Amino acid sequence: MYIILLFSFFQTSVQAQQLDYAIIDSIHIVGNKKTKDRVIMREIRFTPGQRVPLQQLADLLRDSELLLMNTGLFTHVKISYRSWKAVDNHIQLQIDVTENWYIYPAPLFELADRNFNVWWVDQNRSLDRVKIGMEFAHLNFTGNNDRLKVGFKYGYTRSYSMSYRLPYINKQQTLGLFTYLSFARNREINYLTEDNKQLFYGEEDTFIDQRFKAEMALTFRPELRVFHEFIFSFSQERVSQTISQELNPFFFANQKALQRFFTFAYNFTSEQTDIKFYPLRGHKIEARFEKDGLGFFSDRSGLFVTAGYSKFIPLSDRWNLALRFKGKTSLIRERQSYTARANRALGFSSDFLRGFELYIVDGLDMAYMKSSLRFRLFENKINFGKLMPIKAFKIVPIKLFFSINGDTGYVNDPFVKDTNPLNNRMLYSGGIGLDILVFYDKVFQIQYSFNDLSESGLFLHFDLNF
Repeated sequence: MYIILLFSFFQTSVQAQQLDYAIIDSIHIVGNKKTKDRVIMREIRFTPGQRVPLQQLADLLRDSELLLMNTGLFTHVKISYRSWKAVDNHIQLQIDVTENWYIYPAPLFELADRNFNVWWVDQNRSLDRVKIGMEFAHLNFTGNNDRLKVGFKYGYTRSYSMSYRLPYINKQQTLGLFTYLSFARNREINYLTEDNKQLFYGEEDTFIDQRFKAEMALTFRPELRVFHEFIFSFSQERVSQTISQELNPFFFANQKALQRFFTFAYNFTSEQTDIKFYPLRGHKIEARFEKDGLGFFSDRSGLFVTAGYSKFIPLSDRWNLALRFKGKTSLIRERQSYTARANRALGFSSDFLRGFELYIVDGLDMAYMKSSLRFRLFENKINFGKLMPIKAFKIVPIKLFFSINGDTGYVNDPFVKDTNPLNNRMLYSGGIGLDILVFYDKVFQIQYSFNDLSESGLFLHFDLNF
């Protein structure tokens, strides 16, 4: 009898050793007080009942942790084995999460200028160019990773805005909606670019610029790292006749003081990276198609496409290389409104060359490359313990990177190249920097950069991802 039992046990053990896969029996989620379980389950790369090759299991769990962190919903995620039956490789998994701080009812203090460096240098740190106000932001309004923002601003700009993003509206959690409304007024406006600098005109007691925008978008996410967005919007802007007829007759392409138009745009993103907000490995592909003017009004007609590719290459445990390529071309070659996105090239948002932060380069076409060789100097967690009453902020992970940067770019502008010397020529820049990554999505950059104009300086960049 004992011989039979011993033989049966030995046979079962041999069979278990021969299994090259594990079966996930169940998944337990701990720590999500606000976030729905189905939202968390949507972001991971395995499901209950799934057979997972043993050689892929560790990478699958690690990748799922990164995907959950990339949502911005959590400050900490850990996926571990709750139990593992060695006889038949059946496992139970546990997902431990620490939820982020989702509610930000806070006073606003924003700069009116394109970046901190322009405000500090060109505008002499003028407090007249500050926007103050209040914003209520809930980054997980119903627990479905939906984001509601309502705010108003006074000061340089008087504006009111509201937006709501619901990432999932169907059972498969592949379709989502986004809506946005805004109204803004200014007493001063950027009306022209000369010597690659913005020129401004203002009237002390009159709002010379009024803008309204309504936008709705349908999002489609067939895979965890692939996003499609279909956008339909209406825009209306009215400026003083001093702007449209005297200072810049091409401020609006039709030389009128009022411009109205509908826009259709399509965005595609494939984000195959580890850390969304500061990638260290992987690649990202992005593209945009935008048509301004859909036949309802004749105030604007523009059509352009952009495409970008970013590659992040780990060279060792502490060294990595970041490369970004991006290009834009306008398919309608006539002169565009000064404020049209088809006319924008370098100097706005993330489309800039380091060392050229104080300049803008407008044009119908552009291409640039940015490269950074980065070395991780420091990585640790600061534990505030009882000093911090908010659980999400008790432990603050922080990473420091030293970077060596090099950029180059070109902008084609067939219309105003004579008054803007940086247009229609190659641009080069380089420098060094210190990148500070706080939590998982707050990035602060301090960079010393120089350009081919023999200029150099210290430049600051912030990306708080609220």
